[in-house]
Amino acid sequence: MATRDATVHWSGTIAEGSGQLTLESSNLGPYPVSWPTRSGDPDGQTSPEELIAGAHASCLAMNLAGTLAGEGLTPETIDVSAAVTLGQDPAGGFRITGIDITIRATVPGVDADRFAEIAATAERTCPVTKALSGTTITLDAALDS
Repeated sequence: MATRDATVHWSGTIAEGSGQLTLESSNLGPYPVSWPTRSGDPDGQTSPEELIAGAHASCLAMNLAGTLAGEGLTPETIDVSAAVTLGQDPAGGFRITGIDITIRATVPGVDADRFAEIAATAERTCPVTKALSGTTITLDAALDS
């Protein structure tokens, strides 16, 4: 299987410094990162939490499409959003305190209850979900009306 790489070059302190993130495998970037934009207004910069949200949403969309295919179902559309929250860690410092996943999909041939079951299976078996298993993850999955 594939390995993907990213690098960050950082200069300065946590409060006043900044870095440049490069997604080496896809040759994208550099993207500026800093603590003030991570913990406050993003001001056009990305953050580890945004990158985790993107990774989780894209992984889950792919995994749901595969899980649906395993059930003989073909989705017309799948929209996944992930909101990753950074907060205080009671043990000190910061941690990811939660991830809220929302899925809306158009899938002919399945009712809402069965879709919710399939989406829950896809979420539980998603590789990124597994990697983030120490975090509280909520799932709101529904068919588009």
